[in-house]
Amino acid sequence: MRLRRVFTALIGALITVAATAQTPDNDKIFADINDSNSPFYYPNLMMKYQAGEQLTDEQYHYLYYGYAYQAQYRPLNDNPGMTKVQNIMARIAIDTPSVTDIDQLIAAGTEAMEYDPFSPKLLNIMAYAYGTAGDKVREKIYSDHLQAVLRIIAASGTGLKEKEAMHIIFFSHGVDFIAAKGWNQLKGKIISREVEFIPFEAPKDKVKGYYFDYSRVYWNKPDNYTFERERTWQFNNLKPRQYK
Repeated sequence: MRLRRVFTALIGALITVAATAQTPDNDKIFADINDSNSPFYYPNLMMKYQAGEQLTDEQYHYLYYGYAYQAQYRPLNDNPGMTKVQNIMARIAIDTPSVTDIDQLIAAGTEAMEYDPFSPKLLNIMAYAYGTAGDKVREKIYSDHLQAVLRIIAASGTGLKEKEAMHIIFFSHGVDFIAAKGWNQLKGKIISREVEFIPFEAPKDKVKGYYFDYSRVYWNKPDNYTFERERTWQFNNLKPRQYK
């Protein structure tokens, strides 16, 4: 299957051996990211993230979950840049892309990240694009971002029970998290107004799937909004791999 065909194993122990569990404290996150005297003041954190500065997992925690309080957080809106990325990835030769293809992919990925700067899929694709272009510095930046986001999601809950669901800020992040392990998943099941269960195609160490808390997605949901989403995961030709 072309859409699953590249990328050797990524993260194995990386997202299995996550940081100490840290369920997001929404009130504390909101207070800290809006306090200009706080080390987690959001504009400063985002500036460091975009500049590729080395960040701690605690900083990534505030970045990821703090994004749900930003004006640009619109998880139910279309992402035109992502559509461009998917179209490019569907047609290029992954192993031998043209310079034009990579330039277009970087431009589209940059646009898409304005809507979803923590998308594991996008971070993976951007690391691939910059690595293919020979920019090892930016390749490492996006690779580090990818691995950190996966760690933060893993640290937010075990994912083994509804009450221990991992917290995500976009529906796609739960599917990407499973895909980053190199596992196939089946159609997700809505368990409650806040939690979705995504089963694995085959049990892993007796675990049948993971629970994800998607409640943030609906914090600002329009009353008349009906959301339909694909329930299959596609990394668009890319499986996660370890970037050097």
